[in-house]
Amino acid sequence: MTEQHDSQEEWIAGKHPVMEALRSGREINKIWIAEQSQKNAAPIIAEAKKAGIIVQFADKRKLDGMVEGANHQGVVAQAAAYRYFELDELLARARSSAEMPFLLLLDEIEDPHNLGSILRTAECTGVHGVIIPKRRSASLTATVSKTSAGAVEYVAVCRVTNLAQTIDKLKEEGIWVAGADVGAQQDVYASSTKFDMPLAIVIGNESKGIGRLIKEKCDFLVKLPMNGQLNSLNASVAAGVLMYEVLRQRGSL
Repeated sequence: MTEQHDSQEEWIAGKHPVMEALRSGREINKIWIAEQSQKNAAPIIAEAKKAGIIVQFADKRKLDGMVEGANHQGVVAQAAAYRYFELDELLARARSSAEMPFLLLLDEIEDPHNLGSILRTAECTGVHGVIIPKRRSASLTATVSKTSAGAVEYVAVCRVTNLAQTIDKLKEEGIWVAGADVGAQQDVYASSTKFDMPLAIVIGNESKGIGRLIKEKCDFLVKLPMNGQLNSLNASVAAGVLMYEVLRQRGSL
């Protein structure tokens, strides 16, 4: 298995994300606890002690500087860089699950909060893997981890150089590719819209949607019904609606 790292370490911020990282067996080098948060962080301290991980107590301001802008709740961990999966590994995971493949492709989702929210819902709905492009896309960071509520530790994320070529590979593997597009003719809730098959759903950029070439590569496009004044949903909300519709059609709800 090939591991791809942007750097040698990542920062995990927040009680829940750090605890999930510990439970998942993630390689953690050290944990910092704010002196004011020792009581609330007792379960983390106990878990770290079991795993033989160093815990250091420090002033809250030191933690603020480690993960600027993140709501760390008095707990910060330094871990080995997140592991990105290969596409073949994602497909193998899907096949070994005895379920029909269910993947997500994110076409230049740039907001780490959106990526984190999508990963959280993907974990809840049994998505076998999330595919993101290497360029012009949010990557796995402390903010993404925090927003995902620890789901980043369990959802396989694959980074690819070319999303269009990846779609071709998925089609060769017998996977249908559906694009979420506000201009689509087909309503996601129409009786003719079928998700009960090997499937990959494409979610587009927050402002531009799915790119033209990627849209042309999709087997079919679907839209969510809109009754309000706005003509589009937040990317993570749209992704969540579609993920749960797949779950519903597959009889899991």
